[in-house]
Amino acid sequence: MKIAIYQHGGFSDRWVTYCKEHHHEYKLVNVYDSDIIEQVKGCDAFMWHHTHADYRDVLFAKQLIYSLETAGIKCFPDYRTTWHFDDKVGQKYLLEAVGAPLVPSYVFYTKEEAENWISNTTFPKVFKLRGGAGAANVMLARTGNEARRLVNKAFGKGFPQFDRKGYLKERYRKWRNGQDSFVGVLKGFARLFIPTTFAKMHPREKGYAYFQDFIPNNRYDIRVCVVGKRAFALKRMTRKDDFRASGSGEIFYDKSQIDERCIKIAFEVNEKLGAQSVAFDFVFDSGDNPLIVEISYGYSVSAYDNCEGYWTEDLQWHEGSHFDFCGWMVENLIKQ
Repeated sequence: MKIAIYQHGGFSDRWVTYCKEHHHEYKLVNVYDSDIIEQVKGCDAFMWHHTHADYRDVLFAKQLIYSLETAGIKCFPDYRTTWHFDDKVGQKYLLEAVGAPLVPSYVFYTKEEAENWISNTTFPKVFKLRGGAGAANVMLARTGNEARRLVNKAFGKGFPQFDRKGYLKERYRKWRNGQDSFVGVLKGFARLFIPTTFAKMHPREKGYAYFQDFIPNNRYDIRVCVVGKRAFALKRMTRKDDFRASGSGEIFYDKSQIDERCIKIAFEVNEKLGAQSVAFDFVFDSGDNPLIVEISYGYSVSAYDNCEGYWTEDLQWHEGSHFDFCGWMVENLIKQ
């Protein structure tokens, strides 16, 4: 079996290392070349850790994967795994359709419908753009008036893809906590004037309004990653005086910190989703019930190197931090 791999950080460096160590035949390709279809010919499988942060990936990753699958080439991620990546609105429909315990979520496609809902609901609510990671593009609407301002913007000039002020505040917060250097703060300041390539190339988000119920008194979330029939997890604390945990940098890995109900739900939901890789973010309602906030096929690699072990789908715990979940992706693709 021959695997075409686009090597560009993320999962892909470890895929290449795994293939070398286990003598799997592979070929490096460049997804951004116009002849990428020709490059993949002669291969049985294709692997690409596409991201939300590169405007090119957003433009065509899912279309390329679907096209290759149509030609009979096995892909990671496959289309079923990735079509909803970095699309919280798509995830809402998907998780509701399979009966997953999703935080109650609401989407509106006209300003009038959104305003009518605001007049008849309670606050606070969480407002989100459909894309963004690390808690980016997530805002708390504490009152109806705050929600209306967000809705007016959503159906007016829209939201830029990159929150320059929010980025600077986050770099400053991490510097204060010893998680970033002062150079990082300076880079954040520079971004006030120099937008990212993604922000320059991607249009503003507008034409919809997406809200979720605010789940109070959560000091952390639980991230559970499922790859095939195995799962690993970590606990992320919220930022100081903030409700957001993703991207906080304060992480606990020990098994005693993980509510195993989240592991069970993650396996059960992914049995319906059929995803090759999926990360679930869980919070807990006032009755201490786990609820899914959102999902993602991709995630940081090194963030999970300190996990103490993993669970199999029978919920058996396997001790040991030296597991290679990127290698699992290769092996599972070969088994397909």
